[in-house]
Amino acid sequence: MQHKSSYRLSLLIVFLLSPFLLQAQITEFKDSIIQISGITMTADSLKAIPAVSIIVRGQSRGTIANRQGVFSIVAFKGDTLTFSAVGFKKKNYTIPATLPGNAYSLIQLMVEDTTYLPATIIRPYPTREEFERAFASMDIPDDAYEIARKNTEAGRLRALARVTPVDGREATNMYMKRQAASLYYAGQPPPQNIFNPLAWAQFIQAWKRGDFKNKDDN
Repeated sequence: MQHKSSYRLSLLIVFLLSPFLLQAQITEFKDSIIQISGITMTADSLKAIPAVSIIVRGQSRGTIANRQGVFSIVAFKGDTLTFSAVGFKKKNYTIPATLPGNAYSLIQLMVEDTTYLPATIIRPYPTREEFERAFASMDIPDDAYEIARKNTEAGRLRALARVTPVDGREATNMYMKRQAASLYYAGQPPPQNIFNPLAWAQFIQAWKRGDFKNKDDN
């Protein structure tokens, strides 16, 4: 009996204190969020660096500084921000966990990353005649205009038309036309062009032009 009374008293205490515990957790969560606003600048001349990427390490969240190098990002206290830009060394900034308030201003200085390339020595041709000979025999690659002109030549298009198979749309249209022609004269013999005066007129004109002559005779 005494055990049941203690259990009920514990439940009552937890029930009465739960709103205060929940409020404390909410307050702690709000206190851990912070908005970092600032500007990225060069360390030597204090010039603004645009398009700097600011990423929260270990998370898929980040932002990019604008043209004036100004940025703003929301993170948790204790997170690490990684600053990166082309031509500059990466810089990490860890937000202090004991930072007071929910807003903080930051000026992030970045150092230029200098890359040294191997030396290149340019030597001229020994004589003018050798330079002219090398220049005349130089193979200059075709530009986009020349490539387009070659691809649209009439002879090239005719050669491609002979070997290029029809696509699905063309094959479907040809099949539908054959079906329509066969169904148009269904139940009766199709007409013969031998009795068509227009076909005879075309034949006579082609014969007068010499379309049926042997090419070897020409």
